[in-house]
Amino acid sequence: MTILAIVEGHAEIESVPVLLRRRLQQMGAFHVHVSRPFRVKRNRIVRQGELERAIEQGVRDRENVGGILVILDADDDCPAELGPQLLNRARQVTQLPIVVTLATQEMEAWFLGAKGSLRGICGIVPEATAPNDPESIRGAKERLSQNMQAGRRYLDVDDQAAFAQQMDFESARRECRSFDKFLRGVDQLVAELPHG
Repeated sequence: MTILAIVEGHAEIESVPVLLRRRLQQMGAFHVHVSRPFRVKRNRIVRQGELERAIEQGVRDRENVGGILVILDADDDCPAELGPQLLNRARQVTQLPIVVTLATQEMEAWFLGAKGSLRGICGIVPEATAPNDPESIRGAKERLSQNMQAGRRYLDVDDQAAFAQQMDFESARRECRSFDKFLRGVDQLVAELPHG
C-alpha cells in the first residue's frame, strides 16, 4: 500500500518522503510505501478544481495508492480555515483516506523548532538553538540562514531533505503544533489505509 503526498514545492518532492519514511519506520509500518509526490504550486492548489485535479491525476499516475497526504505551507492563510476547506474539496473526488496538513507559516519553522539537532548539518553553526515560538516567525528561511556559517545560506532545494533526515521529531513536535499535527495525521492515515 502506498501513500501519495501532494506538495507545493520542488524541495518538498525530496523532503516530504523523507519525513514520511522516518515516521513510518518509527511506527513499524514497513508495509506502507511512499510514492513520488505530486507537485502543484501553492497559488494554484488553493483554487477550486486544482487540488481535485491533482488528486485524480496523482492516483491515476501512481500504483497502489491507498491514502493521500496533502501538505502545504499555510503562509498568510489561517490553517484552521484552509485545512478543512481543502479536506472537504478533496473528499469530493476520492473515497481514499486523506489527511491535509498545513505548516503554520512555512515548513522551515519545523526545522527551527528542531534546530539543536541540526547543528553541523548543511552549515548550521554548533551553538544553534531553537527560538521561542518558531511558528510565529515570518521568514523562517532567512532565520535558518542566520544560523549558518559565514558564506552559507539556506537553500530549500539543497538543504530541506538533509534537515528532514536529521531533525529531531520530538523537539519539532514540542516547539511546533503544526508538526505535531503532521505526525498525528500520518498516524491517522496509516490506521485508515485499506488492508491487503
